[in-house]
Amino acid sequence: MSEFLEPFERMLESLSPPAAVRAVEAGGSADALWDGLAESGFLDALVPEERGGAGLPLAEVGALWQALGRHAVPLPVGETMLARALLADAPDGPIALATAKPGIGVVVPFGRVARHVLLDIDDRLHLVEAAGEPTGVPGSLAARMRWDAVPAASVGAAPAGGLRALAAILRAALIAGAADRLTAMTAAYAGERVQFGKPIGKQQALQQQMAVMAEDMVACRIAAQLGCAGAFPPSLAAAATAKSVTSAAAARIAATAHAVHGAIGISEEYDLQLFTRRLHEGRLADGSESYWNRLLGAARLADARGSVDYVREMFFQDS
Repeated sequence: MSEFLEPFERMLESLSPPAAVRAVEAGGSADALWDGLAESGFLDALVPEERGGAGLPLAEVGALWQALGRHAVPLPVGETMLARALLADAPDGPIALATAKPGIGVVVPFGRVARHVLLDIDDRLHLVEAAGEPTGVPGSLAARMRWDAVPAASVGAAPAGGLRALAAILRAALIAGAADRLTAMTAAYAGERVQFGKPIGKQQALQQQMAVMAEDMVACRIAAQLGCAGAFPPSLAAAATAKSVTSAAAARIAATAHAVHGAIGISEEYDLQLFTRRLHEGRLADGSESYWNRLLGAARLADARGSVDYVREMFFQDS
C-alpha cells in the first residue's frame, strides 16, 4: 500500500497546503491543484486496467481517501475517482456525487468547485453540469442543488446499493483522515501550550479527554478500512457501519479538539477549523449516523442468522 500512499501524500503536501485550501474556499481558482492531480494519474486509481486505469483494489484507494482528509483537499478528488470507475467515458474536470429525488433539494459536497455531478435518481445514473447555490456556511464548498425532473439522458444503472453507499465509504475515509490530523494537532498543542508553569497536556482531566479522542480516531480508521475492505461496490452493511461509526465520532473529535485549543481553535488564521468544519460537513453528507443505523438495523432484523454468523458473512466474506 505504501507504494502508492507515500507518493500520493507527498503530492498533497505540495499541492494542498493550508494556504491553498483557504484560497479555494475564498473563491480562488483551484485549476493548478486540479491540474497537478490530473497529471499524476491517481484520478484513475479505481479504473480497471483494461480501460487504461490502475485497477487498484478498494482497500488501497481507501487509504488514499484518508490522505485527502488529512490534507483537507478542497476538491472532489475521491468523488471523481468513483465517477471515473463507474463511467465508460468520464468528462474532464472535477465530478461531485449526489443522490436525489425530483423536486427535492440536496446539499452536494464540493458542488461549488465541481464541473459535473454524477447523479443517482431512481437507481439510474445521470451526468449533469454542476449548478447550485452556496449553502451559506462560511468556507463551505458544498452547494444546494435541485432537479425538478429526471434528466433526459442516463449513463447507466446505479451500482448495487446505490451511489450513496459508495459516497458513504468515501465520506467515512475522509472523516478518518481529518480525525487523524486533528488528533495529532491537538496532542502537539497540548504538549506546547504552557499554563501555570507546565504544559496543559500534563493535566489529568485533559489527558483523559485526549485518550477518548484517540480512541474515536482509531475507531474511525478501522470503520473506514472495513468499509473499503470488500468488493466494489461495497455491501450495505459495510457502507452503513463505516458511515455510522465515523459520523458519530466526528462531532466528539471536533468538540475535544476545540476544547483543548480554546479560543485560538476557532480563529480563521489557525488551521484547526479547516478540519473540524470538514468533520461536521462529512458527518451530515450522504446520511448521518441515524440514517445509516436505521438501514443497518433493518437489514439485521430481516436476517434470520445469529449475530456472529451475520457479521462474518456480511463483513468478512470478501476480505
